[in-house]
Amino acid sequence: MSEQDPVPMEDPKPASDSAPVKLDTPTTTSETDKRDPGSSESAAARAEPASDPPAPEAVIATPVEEPGVIDEVQVKAANKAVLAESRKHTRRAFVAAAAGAAAGYGFYRWIDQSPDIAMQPRPFRRAFQANAAIARAGFRDRALAPTYSLKEAKDLRVNGVYGLKKMLIPESWRLQSVGVQHAATHPRFTSDVTAWEYRYVDTVSHEDQGHDTKIDPNARTAEKMAPMPMMDQAKAEEDRAVRMPRGKEEAGESHSTLMPQTPGLLLTMDDLLKLPRHELVTQFKCIEGWSEIVHWAGIRMADFMEAYPPAIIDGRDPKYVYMETPDGDYYTGYDLNVCQHPQTLLVTEMMGAPLTQYHGAPLRLHMPTKYGYKQIKRIGLIAYTNRKPDDYWTKLGYDWYAGL
Repeated sequence: MSEQDPVPMEDPKPASDSAPVKLDTPTTTSETDKRDPGSSESAAARAEPASDPPAPEAVIATPVEEPGVIDEVQVKAANKAVLAESRKHTRRAFVAAAAGAAAGYGFYRWIDQSPDIAMQPRPFRRAFQANAAIARAGFRDRALAPTYSLKEAKDLRVNGVYGLKKMLIPESWRLQSVGVQHAATHPRFTSDVTAWEYRYVDTVSHEDQGHDTKIDPNARTAEKMAPMPMMDQAKAEEDRAVRMPRGKEEAGESHSTLMPQTPGLLLTMDDLLKLPRHELVTQFKCIEGWSEIVHWAGIRMADFMEAYPPAIIDGRDPKYVYMETPDGDYYTGYDLNVCQHPQTLLVTEMMGAPLTQYHGAPLRLHMPTKYGYKQIKRIGLIAYTNRKPDDYWTKLGYDWYAGL
């Protein structure tokens, strides 16, 4: 063969008898496969041909939010929404508050400018009357107050000495009883009960006078004496009638006090003690907020009214009972049926002993269904009437009914 003759080229042959390998999907053998051709991973790689790579596409970069990080734009938007909602609620709140304040002020001005009824604006006095009506409808003045054992009783504190400041001579005491049925036929009848003279002594009692913190609710007065013009007028009127000055305390004279020449009975203590004696252990409640359990003894008002019944007025019993002290300085009014309550007592003894001066000797009232200011001491007059009676503390702004 000469040098010019070309050397024939051999057809390329596969390295083994296996299926030919596609040239456009070359495989890459890892260093591990090179070191350990017999490993399972290398065998799997050789056994499974690689898939075709995806066609190249345009990739848009998307920021990845890290946990706990909030986008600043979202925060601003959320804050703006919260502030807008807050402003809306704040405006509404201010409008509502302004409307409420205006309504409250208008309501206050309406009450403040209302005419007074017994030193209370008319709406307040009407509220007292509504409460009394509800109490009457609910309990009918027949509900019984709780009673207690004798060992729980103790001496009652002195609280208020209106109408008691002068020492009364016991023998001079009489109970004026007016409006009694068939009074003219009774041996104790007199044509003018007001002509009876109560006698007093100048001796100063050593008994503790206690105190009384009740004041005019409107605080319009600070004294416990009636204004001088009221006292002067009362004295002038009573001087003309030749009577002792009356109504010297803060509330002034009662408009229910008896006029001269009023007929009725003048009862003695012996007349009262002929009636059945009753004992009662109940709680005395003061409107000032304190209370005490006390042992009382005396005559039931119901028994007194049976012995000295009210005269019929317009075909029926009168509506009210009026009481006052002998000097007329303290006075109270009641519904008739409250006086008929089985626990209403004309008291002659307290804690097993006769009443003392500042506790109302010789006769006081205990009414456990009423506050203490309705439980008059040193009773000098009991009158049946169809006209709603005057009441000392009601004239100074308190409730006439005073129910518990």
